[in-house]
Amino acid sequence: MMKTYNQIAEFGQKLMSLGEIENVLELIAGEAKKLVNTERCSIFIVDKEDGILWTKLSDGIGRIVISLDSGIVGDTYQKQSAQIVNDPYGDARFLQVIDKKSGYTTKNIITVPIFDSKREIIGIIELLNKSRTDFTNEDLETLTFFANYISGSLELVLMSKK
Repeated sequence: MMKTYNQIAEFGQKLMSLGEIENVLELIAGEAKKLVNTERCSIFIVDKEDGILWTKLSDGIGRIVISLDSGIVGDTYQKQSAQIVNDPYGDARFLQVIDKKSGYTTKNIITVPIFDSKREIIGIIELLNKSRTDFTNEDLETLTFFANYISGSLELVLMSKK
């Protein structure tokens, strides 16, 4: 686990050198995929004013916009807690329409909220299709630590966009 924490610390140095939100989100998504060995990652940003969660980029399908209470990501936002869903097609919250649109097949999902300094959710990390196995509580611990680590940087970047 110490190796993972060192990897995240090195990543933080890279993150702080970026300014543009697109670059920050891309770097966060790439690192999250490496940490738990997944195929895809989306970073959903919370827009309370419009009542939506949106991605600037989403591996393979471009921008996604959903309501704050839609899908597993919306449920993560509503409950303010991480989710592991190792059988998405058996879960009523799963938005199958996104898979249908993209031609992608989601096998498993993990979502982790990103809290700002006021303990409000500013974003949600969603990872899809862990290589060879289902998501575990260890993945959840790693991604929760990661989300806490990147939250300050993401908050600063989002504040500078307003």
